[in-house]
Amino acid sequence: MNTMSAAPLQALLEDRRLPPDARVVVSGNHAVPWRLLELLDRTLPGYRLSALNAPQGLPRRDGVSYETSFVGPGMRGSARLSYTPARLSQVPLLFSTTRPPDVLLLHVSAPRGGRVSLGTEVYILPAAIEACQARGGLILAQLNPQMPYTFGDGEYPLALFDGLLEVDEALASPPARAGQTPGAAGAAARIGDLVAARVRDGATLQLGIGEVPDATLPGLSRRRRLGVWSEMFSDGLLHLDAAGALDPDRPVVSSFAFGSPELYRWLDGNERVVMRRTEVTNDPAQIAQQPQMTSVNTALQVDLFAQANASRIGARIHSGFGGQTDFIVGALHSPGGQALMALRSWHPKAQVSTIVPTLQEPTTSFQPTAVVTEQGVAEILGHDEKAQAAALIEQAAHPHAREHLWYEARRLGLT
Repeated sequence: MNTMSAAPLQALLEDRRLPPDARVVVSGNHAVPWRLLELLDRTLPGYRLSALNAPQGLPRRDGVSYETSFVGPGMRGSARLSYTPARLSQVPLLFSTTRPPDVLLLHVSAPRGGRVSLGTEVYILPAAIEACQARGGLILAQLNPQMPYTFGDGEYPLALFDGLLEVDEALASPPARAGQTPGAAGAAARIGDLVAARVRDGATLQLGIGEVPDATLPGLSRRRRLGVWSEMFSDGLLHLDAAGALDPDRPVVSSFAFGSPELYRWLDGNERVVMRRTEVTNDPAQIAQQPQMTSVNTALQVDLFAQANASRIGARIHSGFGGQTDFIVGALHSPGGQALMALRSWHPKAQVSTIVPTLQEPTTSFQPTAVVTEQGVAEILGHDEKAQAAALIEQAAHPHAREHLWYEARRLGLT
């Protein structure tokens, strides 16, 4: 096993004589190999850091710029950010076209049988590995026994890596929610109940993290033979498993996971879970093959034409397409499938309606099966544009916004 201390790894980086704009691809989300990244940052005067949904804590100094197709808290608002719009299923292609990697920094499990696993984040990394190998780039990994060993597309022989740095550190977990706006919990619970009521036994779920997925769980725990085909999952999966809601004959298919230490222990060596690369999990054609595929996404705004903005605030990039467009298209083509857009009808901080006449920002996605808020369910699929607008106003919009929305609907010819 090619484990090294900090000094030989630094020498390895220095010997490569990397250009000042070398592209460094790092595990994102909450699997960043922090010790390895700190070492690289001490060694290279400048580089481009590429990661999806990067958390806070990235190097923020002169000489370091950022690249991503999904902006996380660690890159959001940076003047040195280069954002490339792309559906998540298409992001892996960038490594072999416009974004070839020079260095990879990965976070892997302890070895088993001469192999290690990418653990909680497989995602776009297999494509990055292949592209880096093809151009003779440097592949380094932070080996951590606390990273769960997961099966699927993220298993690699130790010989793949040019260098390994051993650490023993707990993985990040989501913080407890604090300071919730009064009424927010009730609104999320109402949305969760409405979403859960639409899910039938035997359905396939796209799970996420946040208020609405959490609030959906009590209703889903009463379902049976549920499958999971998702970009990611969190602790909600544990609750469904404990309730006997999951189909024991269908593997849980996902691309990355983020949750509690309990979730990571459950995930370690669990043969019921298969972690696939993004080109598989987010392929609309494969999503469409899942029975009763039920995709639940959220948005910042939905307009009267059933267009959703989930990416931008005031035209400034906030996140990105992510997997929303992939799963909406896939779910709509699944036998018995549905694509649900779930959001609160009123923004509690900005004190504005989330149902608006027309989007002022670029559209992320459009035409889901239905839009769900705490006010009710607006059916979209199969209805003409006037019926869609009426449903959005009367069934999904907050009562305070309805008079203005009706005025705008008339102006737009939607009545």
